[in-house]
Order: sequence, then C-alpha cells, then structure tokens
Amino acid sequence: MKKISNQVTKKIAKVNELLIQKYGIPFRPQNPPDPLDMLIATILSQNTNDKNSFKAYTNLKEKYKSWDDLSAQSLSKIENEIKIAGLGKQKSRAIKNLLISLKNNDKKISLNFIENKNDDEIISELTNYNGIGLKTASCVLLFSLRRNICPVDTHVHRTTNRFGIVATKTPDKTFDIVNANLPPKVAHSFHTNLIRLGREICKPAKPNCTICPLKTLCKFQKKNLDTKTGYKENNFMLLDNV
Repeated sequence: MKKISNQVTKKIAKVNELLIQKYGIPFRPQNPPDPLDMLIATILSQNTNDKNSFKAYTNLKEKYKSWDDLSAQSLSKIENEIKIAGLGKQKSRAIKNLLISLKNNDKKISLNFIENKNDDEIISELTNYNGIGLKTASCVLLFSLRRNICPVDTHVHRTTNRFGIVATKTPDKTFDIVNANLPPKVAHSFHTNLIRLGREICKPAKPNCTICPLKTLCKFQKKNLDTKTGYKENNFMLLDNV
C-alpha cells in the first residue's frame, strides 16, 4: 500500500519551487518521443553519462533503418555500435531480447500497445523484460507517455534522502514514497532539476553546499561548507533529446 503524507507532498512542492528558481523550468520537446525509442535510450543510459549514451543511441539510429532491422543483427554487432556507453554485452543482450520478444509476442516491434494502460500496468509489463528495471520503465512513463511519474536514479535517491523527503536505503523504496506523494504536474521539473543538482552541486562526495539553493531546508548532517569547492554546469539530458 502506498503511504500518503501531506508533509512529504509539501516538501516535494517546496523543493521543486526552489529548484525552478535556481534552474528554471527544464526544456521538454514539444512532441513526445516514441516509447520504444525512449526505452532503448534509457537502457543505454544505465551506468554511464548522458553524452556517451546519446552517442550510442545515435549510432544505432544512424546505422539501422528500423528497430526491426536492429533485431536481426548479431549481439556482437549491436555491442560494437553501443560500446561507448559501457556494459556493451549486458545492454546489447537487453536490447535484442526486448526486440525479439516484442516481435514474437505481437508480430511487430512496437510499444504503442502500452499507451492505454495505467502506470502500474506499464511498469509491470516493461519490467518483465530482462535488463529493464523500475527506473528504466518509469522513464518511459515520464518522458514518452508524459505521466506524472518521477523516476529515481542515484541522484534523485541521494538528494531526496539528504533533504529529508525520504529516509530510504534503496532507489526503489524512494520511488514508492516520492510517487505516492508527488503533487500534480511536477514530475518532469522535479526529476530533471534534481539530476542537475546531483551532478553539479549535491555530489556524493564533497557536495558544494555553500551554493545549494536548498541548503536552508536540507537535513544532511555532513554539509561541505568549503567555499573553494568547484562548480561545473552539466545540463545535457539524454531523455529530453531522444
């Protein structure tokens, strides 16, 4: 059962407001990407940076005329095209398994059939495929289907715990609490700006707390107040450029 808390909802709304004051409303393409394009891009994004995963995704789109064409390729060919994103063997298997499974089950390679399902049904459907977890499935919901769902990666998990929105040990537990209490229409800005904050300021080691827009409400015990800590903008978001 999802735990609803007005206090958590208010904290999320406040954090979202402060992040928008810092970063603005994040860019979002006018036309949502195809859900299968988004799912493959998200698989490629696992455990690497967005620029490398974007290059791997672009390699596939430029090399093969369709996902059906890609499904006929050997694992070694797929791995070679996506090696810049790392974990090539793992990701090539996940992508090929997904494409072959869709073809075998539905006679065509498409995820359009999920569009009329509810959020829980879509997550259940997508996580049945090997190599696709909760975060990857929820990215399809947010970025392609425009649902009010906040995926939880390491940045979102770390920052929401530091702020005191949650007190959890795993991203999946964070996902449950955040999404049970998410205010309407904030998922994209909240998720995207938290990632920027996690990359640029609220880093795992030596966070730059002196310039953090959330320092007054943050519950993190080990704040780094060293004014010499560096700052580098990192605002390219793969999943808004698919």
